Amino acid sequence: MTTQVGSQAVDRAAALLTLVVESGAPRTFTSLVDELGLAKSTTSRLLQALERSRLVQRDQAGAFRPGALFSLYAARPSAVHDLAELARPTLERLGELTEETVNLAVPRGSELVEIAQVDSRYVLGATNWVGVDVPAHCTALGKVLYAFGSLPLPKGNLERRTPHSPVDRAQLDHALVEIRRRGWAASLDELELGLAAVAAPVRGVDGAVVAAISVSGPTTRINDRGITALGEVLLTELRGLSTQLGNRAAGGGLA
Repeated sequence: MTTQVGSQAVDRAAALLTLVVESGAPRTFTSLVDELGLAKSTTSRLLQALERSRLVQRDQAGAFRPGALFSLYAARPSAVHDLAELARPTLERLGELTEETVNLAVPRGSELVEIAQVDSRYVLGATNWVGVDVPAHCTALGKVLYAFGSLPLPKGNLERRTPHSPVDRAQLDHALVEIRRRGWAASLDELELGLAAVAAPVRGVDGAVVAAISVSGPTTRINDRGITALGEVLLTELRGLSTQLGNRAAGGGLA
């Protein structure tokens, strides 16, 4: 009986913590009681235990938000590795569906950092981009992070890698508006001649874009005719990964 009661308490505490973490805003005590249907005394006792463990904390208004322990974890170097491991099944599934190179990238300060890759099934495919420094505005990944505010727009003149690189500010701004509308970005001959890519966002708990995933390959295989279909494939596949990261809206569309 004691074991059963202890297990029930753990389940309730886990459910309570999930509500707090997955909410886009701090949760009031009343809203947590109403949603879980627990007694006020039980909810209060569980929240106190979660506070002591730094899993939740109260803001100035007394509402509950994720605790300091989550911030400490997110700041660890291993957090990026953990995201790459969590995303691995999605990257591999996209690789199977498209047979092209698949990359995962995250923003780091003002830079785009590619942290994981699944190689193309073709002999003629993209290079290994993990750790390679590239101008983000010339990439589909970078455009996604710019469009959704995860990466600050570059200052000064934009680097021209090819005749097709988007170096005009007005042109880039227009492209970012279109990316926000349709949900995915493309790059054709902008980083290297003959290279094309399509990318879409990965969203976290509050709907913010925390990463982007791209499919890339030669323009002989990825071109104007198939880009829209590829963008839709990415949006569909990445909803599941966003849901795993706590984005509730991902189950029914982009946040």
